[in-house]
Amino acid sequence: METALRTRVSDEAGPLALSIAGLVDPVTSSAFSANIPCITDHRLSLELGERLQRQVIAANDADCLALAEAIEGAGKGHDIVFCAVLGTGVGGGLVIDGRLVRGKAGLTGEWGHGPILNTCVEIDGQTVSVPRFDCGCGQSGCVDTIGGARGIEKLHQFLNGIDASSHAVLQEWLEGKPEARRTITAHLQLVADPLAAVVNITGTSIIPVGGGLATASELISALDTAVRARILRKMNQPLVVPGVFGSDGGLVGAAILGHQT
Repeated sequence: METALRTRVSDEAGPLALSIAGLVDPVTSSAFSANIPCITDHRLSLELGERLQRQVIAANDADCLALAEAIEGAGKGHDIVFCAVLGTGVGGGLVIDGRLVRGKAGLTGEWGHGPILNTCVEIDGQTVSVPRFDCGCGQSGCVDTIGGARGIEKLHQFLNGIDASSHAVLQEWLEGKPEARRTITAHLQLVADPLAAVVNITGTSIIPVGGGLATASELISALDTAVRARILRKMNQPLVVPGVFGSDGGLVGAAILGHQT
């Protein structure tokens, strides 16, 4: 792999920028990834840079996506852009005045690994308590456990006793199936609460959504309505919108970050 990478970048000028599924401390370059444990505690940029004899910049994939959407995507023209990733799990990134905000140890934007604000949801006039599922980060009750595609599947199983893919649940929701409606009703409440808190804290005027669920336009529209109903100052224009870059957002953002560095 090292040889292949050396060959690929040998004729390229400038730094090598990487988008990874994990945190990267902007000061120490130390990485942490719940899903790629082999890179945890490695000073990824420095170690790879020494091997390749060139500057290497590594950043969180959600941060890279946020930068892409802020500079050239759905957030273009907005001063403050918070990008929410709803994929297998949940992530995010914050861009202010065209610059990525990474914060202490690269933690900025990690709303997916904060707690669900309220585990009680209202479904068909009944209050239902949702369990705090264990998270891969070592905590329990994280937004990541219920906000992404796998989270929809967990909620569907818990609420209805049915194992189904997130794609199937969303399709049945569009068809008006009662079990799927219960699941998505719960999902929207559980995700909209913390996302509205993000809006109140950051002052973002747009939230481009990336990840697999971003392609479910009706779900994103419903989430937009739910979030705007919860924020302090009401907005008449869309706030939560699909991102424009899809699966290429991380690559585009990494390239932008490389040019900015």
